[in-house]
Amino acid sequence: LNQTLQLPVDIPLHGSQCDEANAFWSPSEKTITICYEDADLGQRIFTKAGDPDPVASAIGSEDATFYHEAGHMAITLYDLPVTGREEDVADQLAAYILLTPGDNGKVDAEAGQAVKNFARAFAASAAARSELSAADMADVHSLDEQRVYNLECWIYGSNPPANADMVGSGQLPEDRAGGCEEEWKQLS
Repeated sequence: LNQTLQLPVDIPLHGSQCDEANAFWSPSEKTITICYEDADLGQRIFTKAGDPDPVASAIGSEDATFYHEAGHMAITLYDLPVTGREEDVADQLAAYILLTPGDNGKVDAEAGQAVKNFARAFAASAAARSELSAADMADVHSLDEQRVYNLECWIYGSNPPANADMVGSGQLPEDRAGGCEEEWKQLS
């Protein structure tokens, strides 16, 4: 992150027990906190999904979670205008940082996988929910299903030839995929 942004102040990253699966940016304390319960939930999700290395998948998802919270941090520290929902913008910033090619012209494989694991964690959360409640509809975050498709769209749109399997497998609907390269350009 320090290579991507010139931060005006040092931002501590805390790992903490929060008694809930969560992560958050504190504008008043200027800290990012990743809750142990969030990492634990990720490990349970990827274990249940049968991942060969659920710990690595959970760590990847937490990497993307960190960048999501860094999105909130950047909005605050740089007083960035947000058009739309801040939670969606934070997802976009996480995807942008993780999916933008490095100096060698290639996306870091672990960073790309982190975004995929972030989307998979939302998909598992959506699958575990039996029905939508009023609280789900009123939440400041988009629905988990929407976040999955947004993240998958940005993954695909960042490099359609390298991610064509996402559309061919039915993971990302063709109708949505058609506009993903343009969405990525706009996000970028």
